[in-house]
Amino acid sequence: MNVRILPKVLPQCAPSGYSRRVNVPTTLLGLLEPEPSHGYELKREYDSMFGGGRALPIGQVYGTLSRLERDGQIEIEGAAPGDGPERKRYVITPTGVARLEQWLGSPEQPEPHLQAVLFVKVVLALMSDRPVKAYLDAQRKAHLARMRELTALRKSDRLSKALLADYGLFHLDADLRWIELTSARLGQLKKEFVR
Repeated sequence: MNVRILPKVLPQCAPSGYSRRVNVPTTLLGLLEPEPSHGYELKREYDSMFGGGRALPIGQVYGTLSRLERDGQIEIEGAAPGDGPERKRYVITPTGVARLEQWLGSPEQPEPHLQAVLFVKVVLALMSDRPVKAYLDAQRKAHLARMRELTALRKSDRLSKALLADYGLFHLDADLRWIELTSARLGQLKKEFVR
């Protein structure tokens, strides 16, 4: 029995919901490429490396694996009895490797990582005459607390942790600049959204 050793990767770089989720099908293909694996092992690895504090539902894992198998990108290498249903062992196919290579080689669409939810909350608070400045102050404090955590993690002896922490810090810094700019322009912004 092969035992996978999961790398100790920074568990969460940005707050939940901070940026776009990882592409699950191609990520599972990437996790399968080094060696065959069971669905639960893939889930555990995905959650550890890319979950960002939000676990991937096991039903989504098996639904995705089923579609990847249907599309010829993975196949079942074998099954082992377990406490419940047989545990299928999945392996990537050449078609799956081609899809993974295409995805890895394609640049992502540049887009802002700022939470759309943050903007929506500001607008709704302005429209309902709620204390938006207090909300932005609370958000600023939450961002600064997370930045302190990431700054401490930058001192890790592992380059992967330090780089992941930097990634999160740079995006949180951009959010803070947006929060400061928005706070300074609340009066102007309110005029656009007053009914």
